[in-house]
Amino acid sequence: MSQVLPLINERSQPGRRGVMPPVASAEERAAAVATLPANARRVKPLTLPEVSELDAVRHFTRLSQRNFSIDGQMYPLGSCTMKYNPKINDRVASFAGFADLHPLQEDGDTQGFLAVYWELQEVLKKVLGLPGVTLAPAAGAQGEFTGMAVIRAYHRANSPHKDTVLVPDQAHGTNPASAVLAGFKVKEIKSGPDGRVSMENLRAAIDEKTAAIMLTNPNTCGIFESDILEISKLMHAAGALLYYDGANLNAIVGRARPGDMGFDCVHMNLHKTFSTPHGGGGPGAGPVGVSARLIPYLPEPRVLKTDEGTFRMTRPGDFPNSIGRVMGFHGNAGVLVRALAYAWAQGGTGLRDVANYSTLNANYILAHLDHEIFEEPFARPCKHEALVTLRRAFKERNIRAFDVAKRLLDLGYHAPTIYFPLVVPECLLIEPTETESKQELDLFIAAMQQIATEIKETPDVLRNAPSTTPTGRLDEAEAAKALNVCCQW
Repeated sequence: MSQVLPLINERSQPGRRGVMPPVASAEERAAAVATLPANARRVKPLTLPEVSELDAVRHFTRLSQRNFSIDGQMYPLGSCTMKYNPKINDRVASFAGFADLHPLQEDGDTQGFLAVYWELQEVLKKVLGLPGVTLAPAAGAQGEFTGMAVIRAYHRANSPHKDTVLVPDQAHGTNPASAVLAGFKVKEIKSGPDGRVSMENLRAAIDEKTAAIMLTNPNTCGIFESDILEISKLMHAAGALLYYDGANLNAIVGRARPGDMGFDCVHMNLHKTFSTPHGGGGPGAGPVGVSARLIPYLPEPRVLKTDEGTFRMTRPGDFPNSIGRVMGFHGNAGVLVRALAYAWAQGGTGLRDVANYSTLNANYILAHLDHEIFEEPFARPCKHEALVTLRRAFKERNIRAFDVAKRLLDLGYHAPTIYFPLVVPECLLIEPTETESKQELDLFIAAMQQIATEIKETPDVLRNAPSTTPTGRLDEAEAAKALNVCCQW
């Protein structure tokens, strides 16, 4: 059991301080207050705990140690690619020549930084098999919106009647949201019994108003859309475009290129595939790559290489059909520097190994689970993530995917993604990534085997999990409706 420790408020002692600044005189305090507008002046003392510096340090250190993180344990969050970030990437991004630049400095003063941006654009073009790239979007969802806005601008200029985007029923939720935000209508495409897009349903959905289809490949079931070339032919024959959601790019990076599959627009999650710290609200980067016909519509600024071999940012008028800015200045610079450091360290062979080992690891886990409990919804090898369902355990023993997720916390693992994709009931989506060793995978498999045994023999253990964490199972619906406010300001 976790050690029960006093709350920080319970450690409070009147008059205890961590830092003792000089005491201001009454005149100094009055002068300082006078500089504030009346509505910004505090009318009663701040109700913070009064503790020593050591108490405060220990409090926040203990809180940080209660977090799950990729530096602490395997983080098998499906469709999110929570892999280890080599610390050299952080070191490179913190170089003063990058970290201390001001975004308004002239191009002539920032040639090294612009060279990094240009080199990363070139790397991503090769990875994607596409001729145009923007590094501006600050996250995957913003990359999606940017890509769909580019497609919208293209159709407005060439076929304004096209206003509908096709989205599979197992797509990430950001896909239909991004399409609607960009001004499109959305039409859902049903999946077939094999977990792939139903070609019959797709053909029936395409009409003269079809502007694009949004696909993840491999899809969210962890299965490669093997009909992708046929899908590409159908869409292009209808004057529509293909959009690639890059959330699952880790499964094919270095082995297959979206551009070769026929995709016209791709967003990448550099904070996933290119190994930047991920989660907790940031940081992120969602560059977008496009086919030649979409290059004129990409957002600005981008980095260009001059005939003299120097670099400059694009200027107003370079691309008059551009959709404009989607991010202040040049995007999340630190993330982009990290991404180039990672790409260069891996090289072409290393990136290919990313796809090889992430796929191998996922299939290793899938092959060693108890399939009586963790059923395979599709009887075929997966790509980079293993999808299983507890529909039989739920029906026979009333054990849900939610219960398994909570029990994994007791066993030292952040839970996989649960209840996604929506087309598979009571599912767990497990993505180990390529950075986990066989030894670590075996430990995770042992935890899943223990849970399978508990489901069969002592199911109440799961229903009452977690039991070793600082807080037990909460009523999550009630918690979302009735927040417990611990401080009054």
